[in-house]
Amino acid sequence: MILAATQLAWPAPKAEPVTFHRDVLPILQKNCQNCHRKGEIAPMSFLSYQETRPWAKAIRTAVVTRKMPPWLSDPHYGKFANDRSLSEMEIRKLTEWADSGAPEGNPKDAPKPVEFATGWAIGMPDLILEMPKEFEVPASGELPYQYILFPSGLTEDKWVEKIEIRPGNRAVVHHAIASVMAPDSFYAKRAMQSGRMNDFLDPEVFADRFVGVNGAPPNQFSSPTDSSEGLQIYLPGGDPVTMAPHQAKLIKAGSLIRFQLHYTTTGKVARDRTQIGLVFAKEPPKERVATVTVQNFQFSIPPMADNYPIRAEAILEQDVRVVSYTPHMHLRGKSFTYKAYYPSGESEILLSVPRWDFNWQLSYILAEPKLLPKGTRVETIGYYDNSPNNKSNPDPKAKVIYGEQTWNEMMGGIMDVAIPAGSGWKPLFSSVPKEKKSGPALE
Repeated sequence: MILAATQLAWPAPKAEPVTFHRDVLPILQKNCQNCHRKGEIAPMSFLSYQETRPWAKAIRTAVVTRKMPPWLSDPHYGKFANDRSLSEMEIRKLTEWADSGAPEGNPKDAPKPVEFATGWAIGMPDLILEMPKEFEVPASGELPYQYILFPSGLTEDKWVEKIEIRPGNRAVVHHAIASVMAPDSFYAKRAMQSGRMNDFLDPEVFADRFVGVNGAPPNQFSSPTDSSEGLQIYLPGGDPVTMAPHQAKLIKAGSLIRFQLHYTTTGKVARDRTQIGLVFAKEPPKERVATVTVQNFQFSIPPMADNYPIRAEAILEQDVRVVSYTPHMHLRGKSFTYKAYYPSGESEILLSVPRWDFNWQLSYILAEPKLLPKGTRVETIGYYDNSPNNKSNPDPKAKVIYGEQTWNEMMGGIMDVAIPAGSGWKPLFSSVPKEKKSGPALE
């Protein structure tokens, strides 16, 4: 009995301390190093213990507040292949490591280093296209969006399975959008008529897309056509476009590439020459991926409003499989939701971003494509904070309307959807009849 009592009094084995090489490095490799390495957007590298140790306390604060890694979707809606969020166990390990003095541990416990592609996250592209000329960003001031249209050089149709926009100067490129246009498209003809193909074009060249061609009101949705298609939206921290097996985007022979570039000033003169890399599919795909947007151009946000909703709706004209969502707003954006109303009468939230962050405009890539049948009404809703409580608000006393600059606003529910590759091309969306519109009247 004395021996048993002694045994019961023995202390429990002490848990091994959390160390960098055994516990922390695997988390950094999976969730952080894609950005936190030399040449990428993060200001510090987390590849080694020596690089990471000075930032231990900052890492603790960032993960406890869930500021990092950036991932803003509500986990109750959808499962995403590029989900960067940390589990409670991973947060606890990083916290314990910082609180215990950030011990290094045994280097032999470290996993193999991740082999990142040099220069291109998609691997070496089959085709690299570069802006025909360099753009000079002044030291200060606000710049309008810059547009440049130039030939792709393709002499035959190409299916593309990987796409990556690579800024020439990440410090000044806030975002970049690459689209493909047929040479006989409306805007390509206008650019050629201006005599400034391969040059930076005035925004007025593309102004009709905001008011409708020939003065017609714009649709609250946009569908690509055979003559126009989105390729990629580059945003800091975002992922390049990588299609699932048997999926690809189509670039037709003779097409033009259009960049829309949003530059920000840094206090000194800078230069940029952005590139786009394309990896071609080895065989024709089963599904064509297209970028569509359910958006609203015609709205005004009242001064001092702290939770103002703006909606857009569209009805699907054929079955599609959703590949990804990319919500877009500006500095007054507060939250964003995609919702589906099915022909059966059921409804479902597809994506919810309850805490919008203009600095982290992410794409949410579904782990499995989501089928939306013909007749589904897709609704996107953005909520806006135009009050003094919004620290990013340029002017809470202003009435805010649609515009490209950050002191204006946008409301766009961007989606990549997959359709059968050989089914022929037709519009994906139609307008919503008045009797089916939901919520407050759209402005």
